[in-house]
Amino acid sequence: MTKRKGVLQKISLVSGVLSFALAFISGVLLYLRAESVDSGNVISASLIASTFFFVCIGAVFITMGKADIPSFKFDNSEEK
Repeated sequence: MTKRKGVLQKISLVSGVLSFALAFISGVLLYLRAESVDSGNVISASLIASTFFFVCIGAVFITMGKADIPSFKFDNSEEK
């Protein structure tokens, strides 16, 4: 039996995909910045931290969005 995803799970899945997109964008900006400036710059360090943050948050959000959460309703109509 396939359970329907709730609104918050759908929002979590979309947020996870958006977070991976932002991680890709910050990674590209880091690559473009590293060509012109040395890697010890403060802005480069913040882009590395942002990329790491967005990848981790994206993984967590996608995991929450794809989870199979049982229904906690007290409705007994499914047993009949």
